[in-house]
Amino acid sequence: MNHVEMARALFGITLGYHIVYATIGVGIPLLIFIAEIVAARTKQQVYQVFAVRMVRILLLLVGVGIVTGTTVAVMLSVLWPTFMRVVGQVINVPFEMEIFAFMLESLFLAIYVYGGKRLSVKTRILSALFMSIGSTASAVLITDVNSFMNTPTGVTWVHGSPTQIDLLRAFFNPAFPTELAHVVVSAYMAVAFVMSAVAAKNLLKRDQTSEERAYHRQTLSLTMAVGGVTSVLTAFIGDLSGKFLAKFQPEKLAAAEGLFHTTRNAPLVIGGIVNAATQSVVGGIHVPDLLSWLATERLDGKVLGLDHFPQNTWPPLFVHLLFDTMVGIGSFCIAVAAAYWVYRFRAKTLDVPGWLLRVIFVTGFLAMIGIEAGWCFAEFARQPWIIYGVMTVSQAVTPSASVGILFVGFVSLYVVLLIGSIWALKRYFRNHPLSEYQVTYTTHVVKHEKEGNLA
Repeated sequence: MNHVEMARALFGITLGYHIVYATIGVGIPLLIFIAEIVAARTKQQVYQVFAVRMVRILLLLVGVGIVTGTTVAVMLSVLWPTFMRVVGQVINVPFEMEIFAFMLESLFLAIYVYGGKRLSVKTRILSALFMSIGSTASAVLITDVNSFMNTPTGVTWVHGSPTQIDLLRAFFNPAFPTELAHVVVSAYMAVAFVMSAVAAKNLLKRDQTSEERAYHRQTLSLTMAVGGVTSVLTAFIGDLSGKFLAKFQPEKLAAAEGLFHTTRNAPLVIGGIVNAATQSVVGGIHVPDLLSWLATERLDGKVLGLDHFPQNTWPPLFVHLLFDTMVGIGSFCIAVAAAYWVYRFRAKTLDVPGWLLRVIFVTGFLAMIGIEAGWCFAEFARQPWIIYGVMTVSQAVTPSASVGILFVGFVSLYVVLLIGSIWALKRYFRNHPLSEYQVTYTTHVVKHEKEGNLA
């Protein structure tokens, strides 16, 4: 493995690890905000208990996320110095603004946690709202840098160096709307399903008290509502993203679909393995005309194939599997949410059968895998470019031969942080069970007996 491959591997592992914490850091504040609103409207304090328990997770993971996020920043400077020298002249504004977004999130997180029972209902809701706005703004601003890498507009490039820079055009580049919406909404979706999986796992336990089961039934209902809505929104935004690729990064779309030849009435290929030798997708299911429709809104629309581009700029063909994984998991999430709500409306009860709880539990893991697959697709399918059409990865990488030492050191750090995160979460919830909150549950009405325990 040469130093370019080593640098790519180290940065990929770093980003993939950080994405988990970043996704949870974006999704949990929204759940807290929604739970506080539902608690205020229904007077069922079970949702406030849920919000407080979620904020404990957020406190721990935000702390670890700061470490991993700082590591990503270090990696950008150390591994890709040429890239940072160029990008620093153009798109440094989102980096600077993200500091203020993080301050907003941290401030209102502190108000929410330390204000506790002394806060009014409206203040708690507003604190949760601004907490969510801050975390979402952080994700948007950092992702904006990635969107510029996909569509580097607002700049006149002379031999790979930026001149005549228009910061607003660079900031609001063509990839900005769809990429940022997709990242944020998919994070909301993934975290909602993860929390649904936690509730489903607890409902499958035989040693739960009736009060604990009531809590988990209601939190499952809340998180499945959020997961259902956001999964549908994710699919809608994903469709817009496909149209964006057809216009701005057509070779990425061609690689995602294994489309080697420019075609009208192009079929959508589901599954299968891309075979470069035969220039076909082996074992895939071909849906006639659908790719043309999704890309151009015409059944006979022309979709550019890989033959339209020099072969040395083709993305790696395995991105077809990553794309199918992302889309397949997103579709599965929609189906699971639909199954849950159809059952609920027909049975008119919060009780859910064991087989569906098991499916929901698995869906939580799949949702996070979908996030990872989506990011891997986004980055691998841009290869060989680090800035699309302007700078390749090999041009941006550090010339240092010491990447291997960094690889061992940082991967060891990630293992320690992962083990520590899991241990801390398990220890906290083992030492702070639901019974600590002293909430009396019924099927639909929850009365809180000791408000001080919520703070």
